[in-house]
Amino acid sequence: MGKKLFILLVVLMSLSLIGIIFVQAFFINNTLKNEEKQFTSDVIRSLSLVSKAIEDKELLSYDRLYKEVTKNGRTPDTTEIKQLLIYDSFDEDTNQAIRFKNAIAEESFKVPSLFFDIGTDSINISRFTNISETKVYDRSPIDGKISLSPTQTFRDYSTMDDLGRSFYKKNYRAVYKNYPIYKRITNEEVSDFLQSQFSISGIKTAFEYAIYDKDLSTKIRSDNFELNPESTIGIPVFLDDKGRSKFSLYVDFPERRKYLLSSILGMIVLSIIFTSIIILAYSSAIYQLIRQRQISQIKTDFINNMTHEFKTPIATINLALDSIRNPKIIGDQDKVMRYLKMIKDENKRMHAQVENVLRISKLEKNELNISKERVKLHDLVEDAVTHVELIVEDRKGYVKTHLEADKSSVLANETHFTNVIVNILDNAIKYSDDAPKIDVYTENIGNNVLLKISDQGNGMSKLVQKRVFEKFYREHTGNVHNVKGHGLGLAYVKRIVDDHQGHISVESEKGKGSTFTIKLPLIS
Repeated sequence: MGKKLFILLVVLMSLSLIGIIFVQAFFINNTLKNEEKQFTSDVIRSLSLVSKAIEDKELLSYDRLYKEVTKNGRTPDTTEIKQLLIYDSFDEDTNQAIRFKNAIAEESFKVPSLFFDIGTDSINISRFTNISETKVYDRSPIDGKISLSPTQTFRDYSTMDDLGRSFYKKNYRAVYKNYPIYKRITNEEVSDFLQSQFSISGIKTAFEYAIYDKDLSTKIRSDNFELNPESTIGIPVFLDDKGRSKFSLYVDFPERRKYLLSSILGMIVLSIIFTSIIILAYSSAIYQLIRQRQISQIKTDFINNMTHEFKTPIATINLALDSIRNPKIIGDQDKVMRYLKMIKDENKRMHAQVENVLRISKLEKNELNISKERVKLHDLVEDAVTHVELIVEDRKGYVKTHLEADKSSVLANETHFTNVIVNILDNAIKYSDDAPKIDVYTENIGNNVLLKISDQGNGMSKLVQKRVFEKFYREHTGNVHNVKGHGLGLAYVKRIVDDHQGHISVESEKGKGSTFTIKLPLIS
């Protein structure tokens, strides 16, 4: 996959993921707004029913007082008939005229103020009765004259219908108009009405309420009510016969936001969980893609370097064999031995490279059997130094040891740990352009022994330091590799140190050299 195509895919996938997150957030926000609208609608409907319940409660109270008055044998002071409907019809077949009349009979009673504490001596309460009357007139002439008197009359003194009830309400509203609000309804009654209606409407959250007389609070209120223009919902109560009122019932829900969120909490939690899973999966996929690209590039570099490393000894071996086959050379024993030694050295070099690769592969699969025994770290250091002494001397450099640790007994594999030290020393030599100058230190820190190998070579950048122990990793210097290798040496070093329950780190500065520090646990 090309670099541009890879970047394009990553950008498109990232934009798609961001789009999904925004869509989820938009959907949740819209759902919350819809829940809020539905909640407000349910509250307003509930308050309307509560307002009606308060009115019905007051109407029943008035009716009980009226019955108590009539029960005491009082007679009405006046009776007033209010005609509400007159309807005429004519039947041509029977020659009869029919007149229907509906009226309300109002009987007024003067009642002492002991029934109504409104600051007056007495008030009037009224009883309303519905009267229906039907008269039938015969329009047939009798003795040449048409009778003006009805031939039949039907009367019905029924209970109040809707028209009679409207007069009844109008009268009781006039009675209660100036009555103190706290005597018309109590806090307990308002609270019970609201609690009952909210429960029926499925509104299950704490609320505060108050009845206001225009802009002034009344005694009918809960302890913690606060009028909040943004969240308080109100509706008129104690309406007059024209549907107007100076009183308003307000309710406020302190935990409204929390309640609304709880209604969609399940959806929010599932959305967060699934979105998080998608983000984790996406991040992991992107990381793996980038990692695979890096590994692919590193393996390509490794193959190129390995090919170069093998090509040189193979070419040398071929040249040596061609020289030996030359009749002039084959008779020269010294030259033959020289070429044979060259072939052996190059073969050994290729064998060492193959072993290095196989050794790392076995470590990755945990197939490398490393037996450990008690050894002196100082002995391993001195043995490793002898392996590189001649090369250092040949380049006019030095390796100085400063073995100051009083205790150096560790549990280690002599061969592998010697290779660890040799690899670090070998890197110090290879990455020193001038004469290699290497110092090896040991010291005791608590129950551990520290081994420090410092050089004054080329050093490393911060980025290289972070990745120097990765398998196949080598610092890129374009297509030019002044130092040959496969990026396996330090990876092998780290795996061996880790297997010995140790720790390795590096401190370096570009152009000023590097210091590798190995910490190993001591054994008694």
